Amino acid sequence: MLRLALLIAASTLPAAALAQAPAAAPAPAESERNAQLAALFEGFDKANLEYSPEGKAYRGIRDEDYGLWGDPSDAAAVAAQNRLQATARTMRALFDPATLSPQDALSFRLFDRLARRSEALFQYRHLGYIFDQMNGAQSQAPAFLINIHSIADKAQAEAYVSRIARSGPVLDSLIATARERAEKGVMPPKWVYPYVIGDIDNLLKAGAANPVLEDFKTKVAKLDIPAAEKAKLVADAAAAWKGSAAPAYRRLRAEMVRQQALAGAEDGVWRLPDGAAYYNALLANYTTTDLTADQIHDVGLREVKRIQDEMARIKDKVGFKGTLQQFFEHARTDPKYFPKTREEYLAKTDAALKAMTAKLPEFFATLPKDPLVVKPVEPFREKSAGKAFYQRPAPDGSRPGVYYVNLYDLKAMSLNELEALAFHEGVPGHHLQLSIQTQLGQVPPFRRFGGVTAYSEGWGLYTEELGKEMGFYTDPMSDFGRLSMEILRAGRLVVDTGIHAKRWSREQAIQWFKDNTPVTEGDIVSQVERYVVFPGQATAYMIGKLKIMELREKARTALGDRFDIRAFHDVVLKSGPVPLDMLEENVDAWVKGAKG
Repeated sequence: MLRLALLIAASTLPAAALAQAPAAAPAPAESERNAQLAALFEGFDKANLEYSPEGKAYRGIRDEDYGLWGDPSDAAAVAAQNRLQATARTMRALFDPATLSPQDALSFRLFDRLARRSEALFQYRHLGYIFDQMNGAQSQAPAFLINIHSIADKAQAEAYVSRIARSGPVLDSLIATARERAEKGVMPPKWVYPYVIGDIDNLLKAGAANPVLEDFKTKVAKLDIPAAEKAKLVADAAAAWKGSAAPAYRRLRAEMVRQQALAGAEDGVWRLPDGAAYYNALLANYTTTDLTADQIHDVGLREVKRIQDEMARIKDKVGFKGTLQQFFEHARTDPKYFPKTREEYLAKTDAALKAMTAKLPEFFATLPKDPLVVKPVEPFREKSAGKAFYQRPAPDGSRPGVYYVNLYDLKAMSLNELEALAFHEGVPGHHLQLSIQTQLGQVPPFRRFGGVTAYSEGWGLYTEELGKEMGFYTDPMSDFGRLSMEILRAGRLVVDTGIHAKRWSREQAIQWFKDNTPVTEGDIVSQVERYVVFPGQATAYMIGKLKIMELREKARTALGDRFDIRAFHDVVLKSGPVPLDMLEENVDAWVKGAKG
């Protein structure tokens, strides 16, 4: 089925055998080598998509697999890892980056790094949680159906019904895996389970308001087919839910209740088998550095102090009489800093993004081509979901970029932070970055659709501060809100390492945030709970941002009047996500070229 079957078949051979193959033949021309490397990457991508119906749907591919789910088994994970490592071995055996074009040499190095990073983490795959408040099919499968599975015709509606019917076996497979891990002591802390059970109950007890069935009915109603066919489709979906999905959700609920009784109160992954090594591997993966937990912790403390000093200056500027901690309490509790309605928050977010969009050409030479929409998180998962997040657009333009805001608790959504949050998730943050990345047609699919957390989240945090340079945060309290967002990211370095390396409790971490930041209590709790079940990920934001700022100032110093902020942003964005050391190489090369 795949093009270049010979190369892909070669990827299953031992590296030693591959290394001998090209020796007998004359070296191909550079253009041919580049084409062959591109073909290898394209084949790898297509092979992966054959095993990922969800991956196809995210890309806007609606073929014979549109009604399927991917295989959630460990055997499938092993097979995927083998495909990656075999392709990497083929690449190393057949190609020398020194003989490739600069862009293809970068692709070679990035794929090599991807394979090595994945190999280092794969041995710890059994230590991840299957179901928690941030991750898991209990909420992600319905969210996928609602937000990703579009229905343009009867066949796609039937595929939706098929996915509902097939969700039962998928859930059962995941339940079995969660049970196996629980038997080995790999369970989230006890306090996680009520969130998961709550998500399940929101689906099982919804009755006629079931969000999946409501979504299906709404999408089918727009089809140009006879009413009788629409009614049958709606009935089929209800039957699939009742016959397959609902019983599996009930079995999942029973297993979560059983595990809740067994789960402990300790929060960090240090308590898991090989937990310390697991956490170190996660830090290396997410930050793309060799920084230790202690070093990251110290960076966090330093940055928290710097930001507190900036906050103190704003306190004095607005004439607040009291300590910085009293100012924090004022900012997190005064009703004037919070929206009265969901509609108010959404309207102000829309206005902020429109104002920023108009300003983008002054600072960016390359602009996003995809539209951006703002949506509230769906009610069935808003209690457990994060504060805000972004969903990238489909490459074929069939789905816009979506900025999700969680309006479950309006007292956790400070208006002071609204601009910074919108800029981070929308423009010039994730939407701009990921829209540009998705449209990089000249690079291999693994670069267009992959990610490097320190790069992407570092970029998001960088754009929050960039907004100040672009003329935003004119209200001092809005600038204070920006700093509140930044101190949260600095605090993450302290708290994430505190929980997982220094054995802090959830309560200890919450108290640290209360003592050192103006973040609202509701947001503090959800943030700390996120770090517990998503170890290491949150450290990437500040580490990435600091590197981007460092490289920008390094370039500005080197180039002086020749420094162009638009060109700098192109250098950062137009190679797609890269580890931080490679980003530095890219910027250094640009500076060297600009100096002449």
